[in-house]
Amino acid sequence: MNFSSSKRHLALALASIAMLAATGAAQAQNALDNVLKAKTIKIAVPTDYPPYGSVDKNMKPQGLDVEMAELIAAKLGVKIELVPVTSANRIPYLQTRKADLVISTLGKNPEREKVIDFSSAYAPFFQAVFAAKSLNIKTFADMGGKTVAVTRGAMEDQELAKVAPTTLDYKRFEDNNATIAAFVSGQTQTLAASAAVAGDMMQKNPQLNAEYKLLLKDSPCFVGIAKGEDKLKAKVNEIIANARKDGTIDAMSKKWLGRPAGDLPV
Repeated sequence: MNFSSSKRHLALALASIAMLAATGAAQAQNALDNVLKAKTIKIAVPTDYPPYGSVDKNMKPQGLDVEMAELIAAKLGVKIELVPVTSANRIPYLQTRKADLVISTLGKNPEREKVIDFSSAYAPFFQAVFAAKSLNIKTFADMGGKTVAVTRGAMEDQELAKVAPTTLDYKRFEDNNATIAAFVSGQTQTLAASAAVAGDMMQKNPQLNAEYKLLLKDSPCFVGIAKGEDKLKAKVNEIIANARKDGTIDAMSKKWLGRPAGDLPV
């Protein structure tokens, strides 16, 4: 192949790449239109992480993330196809268009923002102190002289150490199951745990009358959206904003996590 032919082939190759890129850019803005045309939206949710996502005895998905997915589909006027995902594959599912949205306790950070877009926050994800409603705890000082069940080395263990009085009696356990078992059986008066762990515990043990008491650390959940899908992102943000305004977001959080969502970042 001579030099002229090489240049011609290179020019054709570059033109093809540019055409593919342009096609991809056009397609990247079509997600909302495609969803409305198909009358179906595929939303990735967890099914192994209660109370955000799990399955009931009939294997029907349930949880805060599932309800949020159903709300978005209802407001769009389309059917929903729930796509079970794990923490490891939820972002790849979005990037490869196996899902139109990801609603799976997804936190926002700079690394993820390089590859996907995020909606406004729709739910809290937090570490907190929980106890029976009858136990008067309004400040960390009120925990003085009381016992707390906590998983050794977990974020809630580290955060509690920063703010709790020195007279707090720690009962540390090696995993979340042991920590929850200790609190449920009455070995401790209070529990320091994540929203997921405590929310599941309260759902399964309503007789404890446990409730959220004090916040340790907050890390909200966002809806994941493929890069460039500005129309879909705007629509999701509109739905979230309206749900916050009419109290739906607070009600879902209260139902599944034991506390209202409160102020969330937009």
